[in-house]
Amino acid sequence: MCGIAGIIKFDPLASVAPERLHRMRDVLQHRGPDGAGIWTDGPVSLVHRRLSIVDLAAGAQPMLNASRSTCIVFNGEIYNHPELKRELEQRGHVYSTRCDTETILHVYDEAGERCVEQLRGMFAFAIWDRDARRLMLARDRLGIKPLYYAFGDDEILFASEIKAILAAGFRPALNRAILPEYLATGFVSGEETFFRGIRKLLPGRTMTWSADGGVQERRYWSIPQPARSASGTLAEQAADLRERLAEVVRGHLMSDVPVGLFLSGGIDSTGLGMLMAKVGGQQIDSFSVGFPNREANELDYARIAADAIGSNHHEITITGDQFFAELPRLLWHEDEPIAFSSSVPLYFVSALARERVKVVLTGEGADELFGGYNRYRVTALNYRLGSIFGQSVPAGARSLLRRRIASLPPRLRRFVGRSFLAMEADARTMFFENFAVFPAKIRDEVLPQRGDDSRDPFAQLLRSFEGTDGTMLDRMMHTDMQAYLVELLMKQDQMSMAASVESRVPFLDHELVEHVTQLPPSSKVRGWQTKVVLREALGDLIPKKIRYRRKMGFPVPLGHWFRGPFGGIIDELVLGARTAERGLLDAAAVRRLVEEHRSGRADHGARLWALVNLELWNRLMIDGEDHQSIAAAAGLWKAA
Repeated sequence: MCGIAGIIKFDPLASVAPERLHRMRDVLQHRGPDGAGIWTDGPVSLVHRRLSIVDLAAGAQPMLNASRSTCIVFNGEIYNHPELKRELEQRGHVYSTRCDTETILHVYDEAGERCVEQLRGMFAFAIWDRDARRLMLARDRLGIKPLYYAFGDDEILFASEIKAILAAGFRPALNRAILPEYLATGFVSGEETFFRGIRKLLPGRTMTWSADGGVQERRYWSIPQPARSASGTLAEQAADLRERLAEVVRGHLMSDVPVGLFLSGGIDSTGLGMLMAKVGGQQIDSFSVGFPNREANELDYARIAADAIGSNHHEITITGDQFFAELPRLLWHEDEPIAFSSSVPLYFVSALARERVKVVLTGEGADELFGGYNRYRVTALNYRLGSIFGQSVPAGARSLLRRRIASLPPRLRRFVGRSFLAMEADARTMFFENFAVFPAKIRDEVLPQRGDDSRDPFAQLLRSFEGTDGTMLDRMMHTDMQAYLVELLMKQDQMSMAASVESRVPFLDHELVEHVTQLPPSSKVRGWQTKVVLREALGDLIPKKIRYRRKMGFPVPLGHWFRGPFGGIIDELVLGARTAERGLLDAAAVRRLVEEHRSGRADHGARLWALVNLELWNRLMIDGEDHQSIAAAAGLWKAA
């Protein structure tokens, strides 16, 4: 795990000012405290920060191939590196290190841009081909490792984190067009970011630039379309999955330093821990995080899991004061508003892990792969009932029902308003709008209508959904893997790297993903049971209390905090004069939200979180205020 960056000037006679490169290098220090390097070849400069995991003595970057015709900066791990190395050496390639970075160079020497197709792992890298005068950027298939880029008037800039592009002198400006999507989903899918002119290289893509060929982007991998028929019994599928998972976990333990485990006490991380103990043959360190509030605490389950695994277990409990004290700094690490409040405790558990290990495995991705989210089963049932009975509900009756919903008792109002009785049986309504952070009605009130605010917030998601075959469940999971999961992985990367920890995600091994996507929907969700085949595959390894426990999803008590002890944050960052002066939101509509939340008439905790982060982002990234001064604001981050 490392940090990479670079600048390529279009003019072959130009050069890059050294101080720009030093700023890019230094702002990424948390990604690589073990080493740093800069390589310059006329108009081309590559920057690297190293967190030493494999071949600690060698493997410094930027790295040149034997003929010095190509140079690479690489972030990630190639898990099939040992096999590739043996094959390459048999074909006459000579290695000077044991590290996987050199393997990429050797494969590139043979296959050029198609080298990515042979790599099994997580990666983001840049290769400068001196003979072809061509830059190649590449990102792994699922988007585990981030990579951003921007075009200036006379150059290309790229980096693992946006802040390195800004450090090189790129002027930050809000990309206002993404605000509807941010309010609807909490994040920005697709290539765009919050910064005008800074884009993401999407998962499974390569991008090349040369003076002669310009910019070329290629998609080298896509999530397979779901299979149309079952393959074997559930027991056979589970046995096969168990074997595949064990093999993947074995590969993910590749390291010259100890590997730990983030343990939530759920089926995903517990299963990984049991497999780690079996295939690794030694005691592992596991790490968990919780809050003092019992309803937002999974530590009891994590202890049960740790006992079953036999791990050396460590845990941390964080308070609201600690949570908000770190928020400005962690938003700086994430570069964009923090979509998921669980990002903050993820940093704390990463910092805890860093005291003992540099590498951890985590269960990220299993929910999208095996259908673990409650919204999948709810939407699938809703859609089925809507398709069957919705046609028999006259449009006039549905319209009347919608108008009468407000007069129903609160619990019944929520159920009816989000059911097929009041909604159209389509993906936009039942899946996207029904689970929006700001539903359309509130979104339209909060966001003033301007030309750049009128874009469909679900356009990118609908393209993914409509481009997928299969059942409603298949299409929801496929869509989430292309958007929601990519955001989760960015959170996983940025928060763990803020503590200089490499996190690995075995469930997202691309060969495992290709296999699981071909399993029938009934092997993932059956009635109200989720992750059916995964539970069957790991059942004998996992304590019963964990195997069938209800999913919590790491709840953060935002509603309680904003309603009471941390109301000052809302006063300053949501209702404050600086926020209103930006003119991004309708101040009266925002005030109504706050009043409804404080009175208990509604729970707008997630919406207020989005607004807090939006203002914090503006102060940090646009106004240029440092995170220390924000966190030190008098009384702002302390409980009342």
